[in-house]
Amino acid sequence: MSYIKNMEHEKVLMLANEVTVQKGQVVSKTLAQNPHVSVTLFAFDKGEEISSHDSSGDAMVFILEGTGQFTVDGTEYVLNPGESLIMPAKKPHAVFAKEAFKMLLTVVFPSAV
Repeated sequence: MSYIKNMEHEKVLMLANEVTVQKGQVVSKTLAQNPHVSVTLFAFDKGEEISSHDSSGDAMVFILEGTGQFTVDGTEYVLNPGESLIMPAKKPHAVFAKEAFKMLLTVVFPSAV
């Protein structure tokens, strides 16, 4: 059984090559999803966005290509390739593509009691 899907196993991969920017779209590719963690690749075309929302888990982004703008609880962050940001659970956050960019999103959810 594979826990990571939509990717070849036992092969060296460039994550940025696993998702493609498409004009006027936000493209996502889910790699893992369960009650404890979500791992998703995203590709944003320039000017695309995900409006403000929150999550029950901590969300960590890692920029693969391009530049992304993230607003967390009213504070703006601009991230470039190789940079990461953790957006704490229950804090509103939004994403905007200052230019086309790709990112890896990992969300870790609280354990059920």
